[in-house]
Amino acid sequence: MEDPEGGQRPQGNGALAAGRKDGKKSRRRKGKRGGQSRNASQSAQHVLSGETGEAARPIEAGSAARKRKRRRRGAGASAEAVQPHRQSSEISAIAGLVVARGDGETLPSRRNRRKHRGKRGLQGRPLVHEKPVGHPVQPQQATARNEIAESRTGQNENRATRQSENGQRNHGEHPWPDELYAALDLGTNNCRLLIAQPTRPGQFRVVDAFSRIVRLGEGLAASGRLSDGAMDRAVDALRVCASKLKNREIRRMRLIATEACRQASNGAEFLARVVAETGLELEIIDRETEARLAVSGCSSLVGRETRSVVLFDIGGGSSEIAVIRIGDNRFNRLANHITHWTSLPVGVVTLSERHGGRDVTPDLFEGMVVEVEGMLANFNCPAIEIDHADDFHLIGTSGTVTTLAGVHLDLPRYDRRKVDGIWLSDDEVSAMQAKLLSWDFASRAANPCIGPDRADLVLAGCAILEAIRRRWPSPRMRVADRGLREGLLTDMMADDGVWRRHRHRRGQRGK
Repeated sequence: MEDPEGGQRPQGNGALAAGRKDGKKSRRRKGKRGGQSRNASQSAQHVLSGETGEAARPIEAGSAARKRKRRRRGAGASAEAVQPHRQSSEISAIAGLVVARGDGETLPSRRNRRKHRGKRGLQGRPLVHEKPVGHPVQPQQATARNEIAESRTGQNENRATRQSENGQRNHGEHPWPDELYAALDLGTNNCRLLIAQPTRPGQFRVVDAFSRIVRLGEGLAASGRLSDGAMDRAVDALRVCASKLKNREIRRMRLIATEACRQASNGAEFLARVVAETGLELEIIDRETEARLAVSGCSSLVGRETRSVVLFDIGGGSSEIAVIRIGDNRFNRLANHITHWTSLPVGVVTLSERHGGRDVTPDLFEGMVVEVEGMLANFNCPAIEIDHADDFHLIGTSGTVTTLAGVHLDLPRYDRRKVDGIWLSDDEVSAMQAKLLSWDFASRAANPCIGPDRADLVLAGCAILEAIRRRWPSPRMRVADRGLREGLLTDMMADDGVWRRHRHRRGQRGK
């Protein structure tokens, strides 16, 4: 039989020719079912390979078995093309067409083999235990997240602190994030406790806190002794502190007592009673240490542009003042920049007891200011040179200045987050002092930022503040709702090196 192109056709019976035609049809049907018809595979040969514009080389001819394998691979590639991890825009666009390579292997199947190498079962098919797009939370991860959430419950911390804590947990800024430090300050008027956890360098997160007005120095100026009622109030507050400390594993703690125990003739007897009834061993610190701790607690409020600061802590029985001069080289500890300091033997409790704190007239207020000015006159400190307005300012850390800030903001209730770090101009401080002086005792007690416990003390504190402002005039003052406890925590964490990487810790675990 003649071939249409002129050649001789091989001889054979009709059944053989019909079988060949049926075989071609069946193979064509299989190719269509697999997602690649003959036309599709031919059109795939003309797909451009990459951005160079070069046409892909045609698929080399092979046996029928190899063609079937290529069809199966093409079908798998078309299904895989819609998955999110496929990044080739050309392959995603054609969604089923295959870019041919000269080695007889398709580009999608080659990429899939690389990506899923080691995760294949029989006949090279991917296993089905791959992670889905939305990864489920593992049980241990869920437990860890719940523990973190529970540890934050009941804590009063701002958003910046939470963000810094998250950054520490994610990036490992410090090597011991779970260890706790405790600081207790038993003053003439208050008993305060802080339990904190170090976070980023120079900062910490408060885990637990306690504060109570105990008036330990009540009547101390007249008798020279701590009264029985005052000691009972202090011991009751210290029992609460001891319970909080017992319920947590504390790495280091420091418990201090200040002016009331320094002055009282029975101060040592009182501390022995505290040990017997609460188990807490308090140390009486001197005035210089108290001034340095106050500076350490407020170091983060002194900006880099500041050159000189007068920091004062108006307490219940004494008032500490530190003059800080910062040169071009600033130390990590601001307390190292103290050039002069003094401790005035007067506080809000002692001054109000001497002059009266309930009914304060302008003349009585001026008399308190003059008394404090006489004490400051004995403080030998050179004048502070000021070149620019931003070079010098005051920092006040006491209940007096925080009360003035709360009244200035007209807060419905005292909020530490809004008060700590706020700036008050000299005119605003004068206006607040005049406002408080115009109120009677009942009006001061009704104010939510003062209350009945401080109503008879706040004007005595304002008198001490006024004497300091007259000695060091400044256009602005920064308010710090922090003090000795923060200084204790900062010093302990710095001594242990929790903010230094790759260094060994010092110190022993607290009792």
